[in-house]
Amino acid sequence: MGKTKTTKKFALVKRMLNPNDARLKANQEKLKKKEEEKEKKAVRHIPQVASSLFFNYNSALGPPYRILVDTNFINFSIQNKIELVKGMMDCLYAKSIPCITDCVMAELEKLGPKFKVALRVARDPRFERLPCTHKGTYADDCLVERVMQHKCYIVATCDRDLKRRVRKIPGIPIMYLSQRKYTIERLPEAYGAPTN
Repeated sequence: MGKTKTTKKFALVKRMLNPNDARLKANQEKLKKKEEEKEKKAVRHIPQVASSLFFNYNSALGPPYRILVDTNFINFSIQNKIELVKGMMDCLYAKSIPCITDCVMAELEKLGPKFKVALRVARDPRFERLPCTHKGTYADDCLVERVMQHKCYIVATCDRDLKRRVRKIPGIPIMYLSQRKYTIERLPEAYGAPTN
């Protein structure tokens, strides 16, 4: 009579949870305590909101309006045969000063001879030149940064992405082209702007 072969059976050992397992009640309580302590230690920085934004619109804006002009706004104005300063006056019924940053000028110069007319329009002496101190010449970032620092501008652009970015900043009106005229959003005093 021979010995019967028996194979070793695996996984017969009783399975045990690791004492540090997150599923244990004691460990869950410890995690909750840690999170509560973190929340207590966290310093909350609430940005100071200007008193001019007490109402829905920026009440600090008033004539003469300073309008930050984007590259494509000048190009679209030329295509639609609108004179910039006159068009702005017709839209706002008030004196408006178009402002051009160094980045916008650099962008227009980069576009080459095809946009020579736009560059000539941008060099108009009625336009106010704003110097830039940051690195790089990306106009969209420059305009958004400037508008976030000083809420005394209206942004004139036809660029969808820039409009989307500016809409996130409270109290900044946006001027754009529609129906061959300048229109403005988020400014209740603009009586000359056509309503959609």
